[in-house]
Amino acid sequence: MRKSLDFLYLAAGILAAMFMIGTLAMVLASVLGRMMNFNLRGSDAYAGYCMAAAGFLALAHTLKRGEHIRVTLVLERMGATGRHRLELVAHAIALFFSGMFAFFTARLVYQSYVFNDISQGNDATPLWIPQIAMAVGAAVLFIAILDEFVLLVSGRKLKPVDSGELKAME
Repeated sequence: MRKSLDFLYLAAGILAAMFMIGTLAMVLASVLGRMMNFNLRGSDAYAGYCMAAAGFLALAHTLKRGEHIRVTLVLERMGATGRHRLELVAHAIALFFSGMFAFFTARLVYQSYVFNDISQGNDATPLWIPQIAMAVGAAVLFIAILDEFVLLVSGRKLKPVDSGELKAME
């Protein structure tokens, strides 16, 4: 199970990197189009879609690598028992909100599909297509926070390593 979860987080991170490259490609295409006097319709919108996809898909990978910003001012001043309890409360709150976020983003994708919602730009893209990356990123973040919560409850801690793999510590 651990290898499957680690693969999921790594795959989401790789997809995020690919969307970052997509953002670069769209911006470059737009710039080159302006230099050569032609308009590449929707390139600005697609750059935005790629940027949003990269941001959402990178959330879980960033969390599991220990790169999210944490305010540890209170945690540092507590004993081991108090720290563990506060971590449990913080993870439970994060689990609740990430679950709600994943649910409502998936619902947004569904509603955009049902109502045939399209972008306001001249590209007229059905919005459910770029919104899928947001929903997938939110769902993978929920899984990652659930993973962290289960590890915390079971007394194990996840240690990020440099090679891109994540290892559970006993």
